[in-house]
Amino acid sequence: MFEWNEIDDLAVKTAKVLAADAVEKVGNGHPGTAISLAPAAYLLFQKVMRHDPKDDRWIGRDRFILSAGHSSLTIYNQLYLGGFGLELDDIKSLRTWGSKTPGHPEFGHTAGVEITTGPLGQGLASATGFAMSARFERELLDPNAKAGESVFDHFIYVIAGDGDVQEGVSAESASIAGHLGLGNLVVIYDANQISIEDDTDISFTEDVAARYRAYGWQTLEVDWRKNGNYHEDVAALYQAIQDAKANTDQPTLITLRTIIGWPSPSKQNTGKIHGSKLGGEELAGLKQALGFDPAKNFEVSDEVISHTRALFTRSAVVRSEWEQKFSSWKTQHPENAALLERLVSGELPGGLEAALPVFEAGTEIATRAASGKVINAIAAVMPELWGGSADLAESNNTTIEGGGSFVPAKWQVAHWTPTKAGRILHFGVREHAMGAILNGITLSGHTRVFGGTFLVFSDYMRPAVRLAALMGVPATYVWTHDSVALGEDGPTHQPIEHLTALRAIPNLAVVRPADANETSYAWLEILKRKNAPAGIILTRQNLPVFQRDASSGAEQVAKGAYILQEASNGKPDVILIATGSEVQFAVAARTELESQGISTRVVSAPCLEWFEEQSSEYRESVLPSSVKARVSIEAGLTMGWRKYVGDQGASIGIDHYGASADYATLYREFGITTEAVVAAAKNAR
Repeated sequence: MFEWNEIDDLAVKTAKVLAADAVEKVGNGHPGTAISLAPAAYLLFQKVMRHDPKDDRWIGRDRFILSAGHSSLTIYNQLYLGGFGLELDDIKSLRTWGSKTPGHPEFGHTAGVEITTGPLGQGLASATGFAMSARFERELLDPNAKAGESVFDHFIYVIAGDGDVQEGVSAESASIAGHLGLGNLVVIYDANQISIEDDTDISFTEDVAARYRAYGWQTLEVDWRKNGNYHEDVAALYQAIQDAKANTDQPTLITLRTIIGWPSPSKQNTGKIHGSKLGGEELAGLKQALGFDPAKNFEVSDEVISHTRALFTRSAVVRSEWEQKFSSWKTQHPENAALLERLVSGELPGGLEAALPVFEAGTEIATRAASGKVINAIAAVMPELWGGSADLAESNNTTIEGGGSFVPAKWQVAHWTPTKAGRILHFGVREHAMGAILNGITLSGHTRVFGGTFLVFSDYMRPAVRLAALMGVPATYVWTHDSVALGEDGPTHQPIEHLTALRAIPNLAVVRPADANETSYAWLEILKRKNAPAGIILTRQNLPVFQRDASSGAEQVAKGAYILQEASNGKPDVILIATGSEVQFAVAARTELESQGISTRVVSAPCLEWFEEQSSEYRESVLPSSVKARVSIEAGLTMGWRKYVGDQGASIGIDHYGASADYATLYREFGITTEAVVAAAKNAR
């Protein structure tokens, strides 16, 4: 039963004043939305969501995503009032060095923040992943529970703004959410129609609700501006949220019509309050309108904080009830309980390395095909692994055979079968949404997920990939067709600068295995790592599977670079460093150089980021500084390789766009050949 009293009103007014005071103190920020959305945020945190201020990682919690991340005080104020770990001094320290309240909410930095937001649309898009994750884990761990009665049922609540629904990534993900019928996703769209350039009518006049209905969403409206008399009707918003929760077959968009900055006397409903402080006179007017003393700053009454911190007690009751159900579930489902315990601990299943396929030396197989075999071998022992492709499953080799499709039963088609807890994801031609959804899935729960497309289309994913790296979450990207060697599709599909551009993203591992066995161990190492995303870069064309001895085992992929073939006398005159498909040219060139009396070492360098993590002693052992004659070989930009080849060395690559022809012709015409490597090696001596 909904209850709202005078203290709730005062708490909301307090949040409004805190938003204005905090921005005024630091001198910059976004006060307007935090002021006008204070009632909605307070309603969610104090009256709607199931959560525990003492444990922001409780698996039974609802998730809250502030997609309008510029309005960071919208969440910070509620985390303070609710007692999630922020105190008044943290609000006072907004956007300053070392504070818990940075300019935009950051996952892992501030307790209670589920995802880093700020780039508009990313939070709203990732929310689809959160909702998918909740459904998948529920079906994996508690498949026979009735709808709404599983301990793993929870809701994802989002506050989004006009900027969020304008960004294309949110449209892509909303289309997926509607298609999947994600009834656990509730979005409050703050339609205040004000952005930095003021009235959004200058650029944005579409019917957003109609668009979302076309996606398959339920749409509701709560208008606080109707009849020209502004009224923050929290009861109406509460009822809309209850109606949203009752619809288990559709995600819901609640259009909330607000006045930004209300009741600021002269700057409300203007762009002036969106992204800058109010100023002394306007701030005083706001406080007077809310019944606060203009001479006081950061005013929070004992009565208010006592009331809002009572969330501790209310949450403790809710959690106790949940824990009883959880205990019963564990007793009834011991195997699934053991699985959950492993997932929460972050441990990989036993026997994972033993399950990796071993590929026979002397054979040939494309690394994309090898990766497909590895995925299926891993999936057999790792039920939490799921993933798919942006409509390129057959090209990316991302299908978990027999895994079933993660779609409602009504979308049965000839080639795909919907299955509860289906492990095959169909992102459609929506690479940007795929990246954001992978972030949401990875952040929401305890599974490991991957998404595939061609390497050239990683450009569409880059904003989401960058956020994954910033947050340190282990999303996995399967990027195939990795160079001009994809051939006849031509320069539009042939990646040139992509390896270099991706390596420029801090905390992203770019992994380009040289053969099928490196591919196996690359996957293993990716899954072992929990604090960063990784892209595995794979070929279209067949590559030879190398002969190895005890000193050159493929498990050394974990070191990032290693000696694949040593110089015949153990003292190299020249070192050839290559990645991926070009390692074969280094191996062939070594044979030629050794026949001419030039002692040659081949270093396979599948992941430069992992190599840089190794000790200086190990790196020196692989690339001894005394050997100046070095050649790098990679079918991409030569930029960045001087660090490894030095001033005396040479780099073979491609610093221009490709062409439409078979891959053998392209390699020959662009000088990526054994002969070119031999010549460069001789030149470097």
